[in-house]
Amino acid sequence: MTTTIAFDVYGTLIDTQGVTTQLEHYLGDLAKPFAEKWRDKQLEYSFRRGLMAQYRPFSLCIANALDYCCQYYNVDLTEQQKQTLLKCYTTLPAFDDVIPGLTALSQSPTQRFAFSDGTADAVSQLLKHAAIDQFFNGLVSVDDINTFKPNPDVYHYFLQRSGTPAEHCWLVSSNPFDIIGASHCGFKTAWIKRTEQALFDPWGIEPTVTVDSLVTLATVIDAN
Repeated sequence: MTTTIAFDVYGTLIDTQGVTTQLEHYLGDLAKPFAEKWRDKQLEYSFRRGLMAQYRPFSLCIANALDYCCQYYNVDLTEQQKQTLLKCYTTLPAFDDVIPGLTALSQSPTQRFAFSDGTADAVSQLLKHAAIDQFFNGLVSVDDINTFKPNPDVYHYFLQRSGTPAEHCWLVSSNPFDIIGASHCGFKTAWIKRTEQALFDPWGIEPTVTVDSLVTLATVIDAN
């Protein structure tokens, strides 16, 4: 059976720290820690909304997290500056290894899906802006079922939409919580560890493979 690959988008294909350049215009040296806190808070808000069964689109988690970070760092951004930063999240860049990695994978007999906490419209825009939309057979958004990763329902929904048994499906992500969630549902998993500083949660659940780049992923998946 053809192997199906589910690619996480934010933080795996698309570099969420790409917003730092714009932040530097407003915050100077504070831009990098602000961007990192902003990303962490987005995820926290999605987890909390999932647990509370109070779903709202991921774009609201992004906006709420921006407001939180302004309070946390005592930064007084104008409404126009906030809107500019939120717009940056619709045009974030892909990581440098993504196009060559997806090009290699597209030459192998695989189905490839973008699989994201973002809405279908938001993710489609991101992929198109990064010039990588042509590499995917489809897109699966958690928005369809009104919850977030790592709820098991999300991974089961992906298998249903892609028509793939879990044993023939890979989840590719740089987010350990995503890898653990997919592993729990029977997926094979590939953790993208782009930096030595990246840590995997010590839960006793390990990724099937760990790679430092999407470029080597095709060879690794073929071998497993």
